[in-house]
Amino acid sequence: MPDYKIVISDPEAPKKMKSIKVKVIGDPDLPFTDKMKDQLELPIAKLNSKLVGEIDAKHGVIVVRMRRPDTGDKVKMFCKVLVDDSVPENTVKVSLARLIDLTGTQELDGEVFRAPAWQIRVNDERTSAFIGLKIGDEVSGEIVGLKNVKLVITGGSDISGFPMRPDIPGPVKKKALLSNPPGFHPRENGERRRKTVRGNTIAPDIVQINTRIKYE
Repeated sequence: MPDYKIVISDPEAPKKMKSIKVKVIGDPDLPFTDKMKDQLELPIAKLNSKLVGEIDAKHGVIVVRMRRPDTGDKVKMFCKVLVDDSVPENTVKVSLARLIDLTGTQELDGEVFRAPAWQIRVNDERTSAFIGLKIGDEVSGEIVGLKNVKLVITGGSDISGFPMRPDIPGPVKKKALLSNPPGFHPRENGERRRKTVRGNTIAPDIVQINTRIKYE
């Protein structure tokens, strides 16, 4: 069965993100399951409804961004929102196990904002909904846990990293003379190169499928 990494872009997410400073607290009651480790599901974050409204988390997916206290390195968690008004304002609760794994601590300062893009893996019977779709086709967002949403296929790539192109029909791999992306970025005007690319149709050997949320 195919194993697809579905990248979901939210074109209505603000380019300049409205981030809110929060206290990030590890909650031992929030799980970090094997499916979450394998990116088959998003981990859960608890926050109150006021904070969800402030960051306009329309599709219930957020980014929690922090810095490791020991190194100062930035780390991120892409999380599915669980509204819980018992959580104090400007506080986000995440899996304790995951927080310790990422930051080495149980509590720290961070910031939260609406996710502009995220990814999730699909490797079960849901993959059949993608096979045969072309760039520009639509698929139900429920496949990746988004209710009442349509996703538009915008591209993808295979296991070797060869990108799909909208102007090459079929689930094929071929060398084509290119003058523009995807597959070739010219350094000079009029430059063309023959590059290996994929056609515009999703096949079982595609590994990444790029999508965007459709807004009427």
